[in-house]
Amino acid sequence: MTAPRIGAVDALRGLVMLLMLVDHVRETFFLHAQVRDPMDLAVTAPDLVMTRLTSHLCAPVFLLLTGLSACLYAGKHGTGAASRFLLTRGLFLIGLEVTLVNLAWTGRLLPPVLYLQVIWAIGLSMVALAGLLRLPRPALVAVALVIMLGHNLLDGIVLAPGQAGYVPWSILHQRGLIDLPWGVARTSYPVLPWIGVAAAGYALGPWFILDPDARRRRLLALGAAALAGFLVLRGLDVYGEPVPWQAGPTIGATILSFLNLTKYPPSACFLLLTLGLGLWLLALFEAPPAARLAWLRVFGGAPLFFYVVHLWLLRGLSHLALALGLVGTSGRVEAGSPVQLWLIAALLSLPLYGACRWMVGLKRRRRHPVLSYL
Repeated sequence: MTAPRIGAVDALRGLVMLLMLVDHVRETFFLHAQVRDPMDLAVTAPDLVMTRLTSHLCAPVFLLLTGLSACLYAGKHGTGAASRFLLTRGLFLIGLEVTLVNLAWTGRLLPPVLYLQVIWAIGLSMVALAGLLRLPRPALVAVALVIMLGHNLLDGIVLAPGQAGYVPWSILHQRGLIDLPWGVARTSYPVLPWIGVAAAGYALGPWFILDPDARRRRLLALGAAALAGFLVLRGLDVYGEPVPWQAGPTIGATILSFLNLTKYPPSACFLLLTLGLGLWLLALFEAPPAARLAWLRVFGGAPLFFYVVHLWLLRGLSHLALALGLVGTSGRVEAGSPVQLWLIAALLSLPLYGACRWMVGLKRRRRHPVLSYL
């Protein structure tokens, strides 16, 4: 199978990177957003909940596109080359998470709590996919569906520190703390469901040698099936989401409760909703003329570069704002609204666009293997 680079993939990846920027601005600057859980409907304003909901698209869509891109890479370079690339890049991402990324978040190379977050999860998923991609496509589809839709059957397995299997289980399915020589590592992103998402993305790859119209029809149909599955599972409320929904005093409150889904690890309902919407967006992004989405493709053309640069940009700006007395001693704005949050993110996207455009140009001019990791 061979396929050209798909502009819609880069455009969708660029969109989710920008949504991630909004959420990280919230975490960095806005004190009013620093509730224990921004999806806690009892203490979080509805407009902030909706802002947080948009970021739920980021990780599942990015993992899906990671698997899809790996399949397109295999079509050009062969399965063996794709497997080696996934393995080496996955290990690189794991190393990046525990060094440069954690340094950006905590300011310490060896923090007392080492957070294993989305880059870690992507890295481990790529390492797993390096082996899974050798399965026949029907088997790969089956593995992906069983993991994504069946992992909630394992919710009842909760291990305590010191129990046999606690460490691997904390990495796979249960958020936990793993002892380190200088502190602990927190498995913020249990990785098992994300492996299923990456495998599903790889299985989508053969659709991208089809006629674009046929591909769009399939993407729309699969997205509709995922969203229908979400509505059925969430409506019945008997499986697929640990947190039951409740009727609220208003229609809006009821809708927010219905959409209040578990992300860590992502429930079956969470994945059906976000991936269904992601498939629709991917189909939608294939329709417009390429020039209209060129600006999004710039962000999506250098996603890891964007990720690292935006973290350090946010860290630098938060220190500058604190030094200038623009924020409280907490380092965050004492009050504000999601409108201000989105405005700050929009302003920060401008220098990030320039940086990503430079990196995309560099990657095109110099086909160095190291640049492909960015």
